[in-house]
Amino acid sequence: MGVAIEVTGLTKSFGSQKIWNDVTLTLPAGEISVMLGPSGTGKSVFLKTLVGLLKPDAGSIVINGDDLVTLKEHDLYEVRKLFGVLFQDGALFGSMNLYDNVAFPLREHTKKSESEVRRIVLEKMDLVGLSGAEDKLPGEISGGMRKRAGLARALVLDPEILLIDEPDSGLDPVRTSYINQLFIDLNAQIDATFLIVTHDINSTRTVPDNIGLLYHKHLAMFGPREMLLSSEEPVVRQFLNAQTIGPIGMSEEKDADELAAESGQELPPLPPIPLQLGTSDGRPRRAAKPAGEWCRAHGVTPPPGSFLSGNAGVPGVSQSVEVSTALGAAT
Repeated sequence: MGVAIEVTGLTKSFGSQKIWNDVTLTLPAGEISVMLGPSGTGKSVFLKTLVGLLKPDAGSIVINGDDLVTLKEHDLYEVRKLFGVLFQDGALFGSMNLYDNVAFPLREHTKKSESEVRRIVLEKMDLVGLSGAEDKLPGEISGGMRKRAGLARALVLDPEILLIDEPDSGLDPVRTSYINQLFIDLNAQIDATFLIVTHDINSTRTVPDNIGLLYHKHLAMFGPREMLLSSEEPVVRQFLNAQTIGPIGMSEEKDADELAAESGQELPPLPPIPLQLGTSDGRPRRAAKPAGEWCRAHGVTPPPGSFLSGNAGVPGVSQSVEVSTALGAAT
């Protein structure tokens, strides 16, 4: 079972360069959250701060009643055992085969026998679809396989929190779809709390339970997927729908002349909200919510065509096309 992470007033700078200021959110236990933002907004810095690799200037990160910011090093080491981290490039040791890479945390941080280590390593490698690849070196396999090997290593200590940094980086759309499905299936199986940093909008629209957006040194918005995908807030709308009209420019913020030139232009309509990706075998996922539940509860009419069973190619989901009609009637 995953645990909640309560972040309050988190602020981080490098010298005179402010990265972000007063970030406050709660990552719900056992749910999948995604953090977005233009390049250079400190998404990876946020992950490293959550796990205690970087110290914030101010704020708190509370897990099970412990504030990671104020913990002594020994106590922080113990709390870090709750985490599994998948770095952007997999961070595998090039001189070790995949088996030894995955076994490394068990050998370093536990006193398990080699027979126990072998059982766990083979179980996790099977979980991510790497059975039979134990003897391969990282340089002999594809980028997608390296990501999955890194994920297997992140899972060997049975973490309650998984932090995942740009899993789609360097992957083609097909491999990205496979790894997205793997995250959904893993969440259903281990019920851990996931935080994924990504730039991939299609993944963001179909995978998470919650979405956050870092922009201009602050957290623009964080909340349920349907809330952000139906939002009219300019920066959220622009980023999540890959539009050119809005406050984000090539150099993060547009200047006054650029914004004035856009004045009066009609915004393109919001695209339909797709169904959330379901598990590959149809098993229920504890964190999954009925399609349109947030919209109904908050009186929001979603964009036309939302939640149709065919608009996302979603396996393992049985919601019908009547969902969007019912939402319209309810509002």
